Amino acid sequence: MKGNQELIDTLNDLLAGELTAINQYMVHAEMCEDWGYTKLHDSFEHRAITEMKHAEKLIERILFLEGTPIVSHLNEIRIGAMVPEQVDLDHALEVDTVRDYNEAIVLAGKVLDYATRDVLMDILEDEDKHVDELEELQDQIEQMSLQVFLSTQN
Repeated sequence: MKGNQELIDTLNDLLAGELTAINQYMVHAEMCEDWGYTKLHDSFEHRAITEMKHAEKLIERILFLEGTPIVSHLNEIRIGAMVPEQVDLDHALEVDTVRDYNEAIVLAGKVLDYATRDVLMDILEDEDKHVDELEELQDQIEQMSLQVFLSTQN
């Protein structure tokens, strides 16, 4: 089924965001593992895997719409030197992602591609959860102090 080119381009932009998130989360996960923060490692790694599934869904949809998935494009990967910075950078990435998915959902509706809109709404639900999880970590760091928070991440 030949899809709307503007929507296919938007899906490729979203794909770049997902591929960027995978890389950023994996680096943060491995840094936390290296520092001995197993729970944070697992949390970041789980988010990276979810982002991989999102990328897969986007690739499938782009192909269905007879577009070409662009997997060689990444946005800026922002790596935090310490845990609070990692959480803040990941949160900023997710907030931008939620905005991008909301805009793509509007576009899918505008071009009357409701199946793509449904796929995007499904992914958006996960992205909203990521924002909540990262805000929870930010709150814990603030309320417990960094040292106490990190002592709970072994």
